[in-house]
Amino acid sequence: MSVSGESRGRSQQMRAKAQELKDAAERSTDPEERRRLQEKARRLQEQSEQEGRMDDRGMDPM
Repeated sequence: MSVSGESRGRSQQMRAKAQELKDAAERSTDPEERRRLQEKARRLQEQSEQEGRMDDRGMDPM
């Protein structure tokens, strides 16, 4: 697998994990736990998007 393919896969995994955290936050009855999970999901989503932008710029046209 190419480096960009691996990075794309990692981004995809981060997005999936972020969605799991969002879902867990929605189910949480503890407001502090809900806030913590939402924040963690937000950070993962941002990191995933950042890697995705780097992949788009760094793709080799070969």
